[in-house]
Amino acid sequence: MNNFKRISTTDANELILRQTYLIDIRDQTSFNSGHMDNAINLNDKNIENFINEADKKIPTIVYCYHGHSSQNAAQYLSSMGFIEVYSVDGGFEDWKKPVS
Repeated sequence: MNNFKRISTTDANELILRQTYLIDIRDQTSFNSGHMDNAINLNDKNIENFINEADKKIPTIVYCYHGHSSQNAAQYLSSMGFIEVYSVDGGFEDWKKPVS
């Protein structure tokens, strides 16, 4: 059972107007090439610190390249006690497309 919600990039844009954690799980090179404003690049080296220090009541949005890997990461964060977790369908590739 999924304890996270899948959302579109449009819904994610509305959600980040509130206080949220915006988590990018892509590799460091991709993150450095471009990412959403205020995103945190989480990886195996820093995820434990994030889990220990984050306020688990703050909505958490996770994205990857296309929206597949972020579902696993969202499920993991949910299992670690984060209450409101979202995975962005389409990922960064969909997010960076111009709005028509």
